[in-house]
Amino acid sequence: MAETETVKSQDTPFEGGPMDGRVLPVLLGPTGHPPKTYRIPVPDPDDGPPTVYVYRRVPRGHSKRLGLIQGWKYEYDPDDTSGGRLRWPWSKPSGKPGDTQG
Repeated sequence: MAETETVKSQDTPFEGGPMDGRVLPVLLGPTGHPPKTYRIPVPDPDDGPPTVYVYRRVPRGHSKRLGLIQGWKYEYDPDDTSGGRLRWPWSKPSGKPGDTQG
């Protein structure tokens, strides 16, 4: 018998920017966490390049006893400098000012 895998999602709140106050179902990765960065492309009405709103995942809160993370939320990041690139631990720094690994 073949078991079907279910795609899991989590209702995640957004803070700041154009999505402030909204809660969206965000797909969870193989680790059970939502992605670190959530990008929302918005088409340009004049057929120009789309505007991309970037949100970063941050802890929603911590438990009192053990300090464990109690869920996630996304905060607006208007100064995104990653350019949508993945950063691997073995990658060389790009050398741009303000560009940090991590």
